[in-house]
Order: sequence, then structure tokens, then C-alpha cells
Amino acid sequence: MTTRIDPSTPAGLEPSGVHEPKKAALASWIGSAVEYYDFFIYGTAAALIFPKLFFSAENPQAAAIASFATFGVAYITRPLGAVVLGHIGDRFGRKKVLTFTLLLMGFSTFMIGCLPTYGQAGILAPILLVIARLLQGISAAGEQAGASSMTLEHAPPHRRAFFTSFTLSGTQAGLILATLAFLPVSAMPEEQMLAWGWRIPFFLSLIVVAVGFWVRRTLPETPAFEEEKDRHHEASAPVLALFRTQWPDVLRVIFAAIVSVVSTIFAVYTLSYAVNVVKIPRPTMLTLLILANVIALAAIPLWAMLADRIGRRPVFIFGAVGCAVLIYPYLWAISRADITLIYVLGLLLSGVVYSAANGIWPCLYAEMFETRIRLSGMAISTQIGFAIGGFAPSIAAALQGQGQDGWVPVAIFVMITCAIAAVSIVTARETYRTPMHALGKRVSAPAAGRARTA
Repeated sequence: MTTRIDPSTPAGLEPSGVHEPKKAALASWIGSAVEYYDFFIYGTAAALIFPKLFFSAENPQAAAIASFATFGVAYITRPLGAVVLGHIGDRFGRKKVLTFTLLLMGFSTFMIGCLPTYGQAGILAPILLVIARLLQGISAAGEQAGASSMTLEHAPPHRRAFFTSFTLSGTQAGLILATLAFLPVSAMPEEQMLAWGWRIPFFLSLIVVAVGFWVRRTLPETPAFEEEKDRHHEASAPVLALFRTQWPDVLRVIFAAIVSVVSTIFAVYTLSYAVNVVKIPRPTMLTLLILANVIALAAIPLWAMLADRIGRRPVFIFGAVGCAVLIYPYLWAISRADITLIYVLGLLLSGVVYSAANGIWPCLYAEMFETRIRLSGMAISTQIGFAIGGFAPSIAAALQGQGQDGWVPVAIFVMITCAIAAVSIVTARETYRTPMHALGKRVSAPAAGRARTA
């Protein structure tokens, strides 16, 4: 099998080696799995454990809102981290950013496992928790943008969506690992779980960080970045160049990225609502999270392959609109404690339909920006949009009404955010046939730049 490359494409801007795209995809997959194992064990703990350990027990609803707020507070530092790490990645290379984010996430997660509780240290306990969570946010700010840029710039031109989808497949794997780590913990007697068992998943992060670092250490820099560097085309101030030349794309990605509300509502808010309000057993809901992400592992590359054939926009828009349609019946099923319907709708919502938008965005967003400002553009715009997703569980807890239908305002909130994301991508350019050197440029891609596999 051979790949025909557009002869008008400058040398060095397309993948230079047969094995590098696969190696870049593997490094992105493992790195994202490590990063988001750490990130999501916090989300699970924020839903099930932290309200009881790090906040006053006098008002359970206030404790739940405060715990969800600490989950969301990481998204405050994400834009700041995106500016700094985006600058480093666009000026000095993608690899440096990916190494730093991995080590910082591992350190901050291990730190959480060592923290004293509210009963041991009073108000100092949630303060230290917030500091650790802020460090996690800085790390996450550069991880997905760096991994997506790295994989995109190594990928064959006609399979960019497929290869970049491994970044999100890794994220799903991280969520699976995080949930699996909490399954035995959640099965422990309550007293033991709250005393010491909850710390185990956080300590285990050291192992997964070591694995991720070992895989990433030998990954070469991307051909596209090296070409920019050799020609001295890299931006001296990527952030300024970004907002001077591509601010409409920044806005598009910000609004599109709020589709992440679906993920945090599904993984954090509905877990808390089902277990703490409706009294569905913890293992039942945790098992649903695992199964949904197992399905997503298969669905994400399939959606990406479709996007390489028909385009990025229709696949993303289908995912966003489909989530808006499914969130209402899913929350209704939880409120009625209908386990069969919860599983059917939950697997369809998170495992299948959300995967259409979730698996495509690394390529869709990255292809909106030029190589010299790609990491900054992706990191800054996604992290601003993701901030809404990060605070979505806290917003949902505040919106939740009384009684069996108290979930309705939450469903409406999710539907509105999905609609905004879909409309944003309707206004975007289609890039699946655009050569690497033309991405982010105002000139439309030539028809000759369509690479195919013979």
C-alpha cells in the first residue's frame, strides 16, 4: 500500500517515516490515558468521597456543590497554562510540553493522596486540595493540545482524523482506569474507604506516569514543526500572532468546546445524582461509566475514519445534536431508577453519540490553525471552552430542583450547550481535504491536494 502525496506540498510538511505516525499515536494514547486517569479519579472522588472528607458535614448539598467546585477550579488555571505551554510548544517544540505536562500531573495527583482531611486540618484541607487541583489544571491545559498537534503533524494526510483520535481514545482509557481503580475502593466498608481506601487510586498514579514517560521519551519532533523551525517561520510571540490572524477560529473552538459539558455531566453530576439522590448503588453507576468508555474506545476511531471520508463537520455536528436529544431521556431514566433504561440510554449517549464529537475534535480544532501557532490556538481556545464543562457539575447541582423532576433544568442546560457547539461548527471551514501546509490559511486548498491511498 502506498500513499500519493500532493506534489505541491512543501517537502517536510508530510510524514517522513512509515513508523512515526503509529509511534506518535501510541505516545499520545498512553500519555492521554495517564493524564486523564489522574484527572478523572479526582472527578469520581469529588462525586462520591470529597464532600464527606474535605468539607463540613452540616449541609450535604453545600458540601456537594463545594466539592464539584474544586473539580471545576482546575479549569481556571487551564487558560493560563494554555498560554504558557502553547508558547513553549510553538516556539521550542511539542515534545517538551508533553514531557512537562505528564510529570506535573503525576506530582499533583500523588499530592492529593497525601492530603489531610477536614477533620484533621480544618479549612487547610480544602485549600491544599484546591492548590493540587490547580496544578492538575495547568498540566491538562497543554496535554491534549500538545498530543493532538504532535499526532496530526506526524499523520498521513488522508488519515489525520484517525490518527489524532488516539488522543481521545487515550482519554477514554484513562477514565476507564480511573473508574476501575475506584470500583474495589467503593466496595470497601464505608469507614475503611473514608479512612484510607480513597487514597489508593491517587498513589497508583505514580505507576501510570512512569509508563507514560518511558513511552514518550524517544518520540521525535514533528516534521511540520521542524520545517517551520528550519525556515525560521516559527512565531516569536505565538499568542499575539494567534489573536492577530485567527481570532475567529479561536471563538469557534471556544464555543464548540463547550460540548464537553456532556462528558462532565455524565461522569460526575449524574454519578452523584444517581447515587446520592436516587440511591442507586455506587457499583451500578460506576460499571455503567466503564462500559460506556469501553464502547467509546471502539466508537471513536470508527467515527474518525468516517470523518476522513466525509469530512469533520458533519460527524461533529451529529454528535453534538445527538447528545442534546439523548440527555433528557437519560436523566429521566435515572430519576425513575430504571436500571435497564439507564444502561441503554447511557451507553448510547456517552459511548456512541458523544464519541462522534469527542473523537473528531482533536483533528477538527487542530486543522483550523497554522503550524506555527497551532498548539497555542488549540490550547487556549479549548481550555476556555472546557472551563464551562469543568464547572458544569457545580452549575448542575445549583440548577437541580426539588422532587423527582428536579433534573429537568440540568437537561435544558446541557441541551443549550450542545446546540451552541453545533452552530459554531456549522460556521467552520471543512478541512479534511486540505494539505498540511495550507491549514489555517485564508486561501482555499487546491483540489490537487487530495491525498489518497492506492
